[in-house]
Amino acid sequence: VTVAIIRAVSTFLGKTLPDETINDLTFEVEKIHHGTPSGIDNTVVTYARPVYFIKDQSIETFAVKEPFSIVIGDTGIPSPTAVTVGDVRKAWQAHPDKYNLLFEACGDVARRARHVIEEGEIKELGPLMDENQALLDEMGVSCSELDTLITAAREAGALGAKLSGGGRGGNMIALVQPEQAEELAKKLKKAGAANTIITVVGKQ
Repeated sequence: VTVAIIRAVSTFLGKTLPDETINDLTFEVEKIHHGTPSGIDNTVVTYARPVYFIKDQSIETFAVKEPFSIVIGDTGIPSPTAVTVGDVRKAWQAHPDKYNLLFEACGDVARRARHVIEEGEIKELGPLMDENQALLDEMGVSCSELDTLITAAREAGALGAKLSGGGRGGNMIALVQPEQAEELAKKLKKAGAANTIITVVGKQ
């Protein structure tokens, strides 16, 4: 929404802002709403491409070799991102060894996920999503509503499923074969999803 507003206002004023400037302005708004955002969400929306993020390094965008289908399931519960991030920070401060290992494991999953997306090996992405979900659950950022939808997606034949965003509410995503998408979306609604969206990542 912030990206759209900034672009609309800049167009109205007759000033075309470069993507980098739009991204920077949107990130400042993210700080107001979420406290300590990663910068991932605003970058993905601004550039309309996947991003690869490492803390304290520049965010990189990368290409999708083969499009793939995702079903998004909305729990209907607002995700308290700032609270969740704060809780994870406190847990890390209390148990640094444990959480450093979890963070490193998530980083490894992200590296492998980037590789399979760039190489078009999409079926290998599903297990990585499941692996990431297990790590996020161990960090304490999932919730019963997300778990219910993720389980329903897997039982309906999803290649992989995980929470998306800050967790403890908000959305989950499921990787599916294109022909599965409509039926899986119905299964998510039956399992309690407030809304579902089917989208194709990398579609030109």
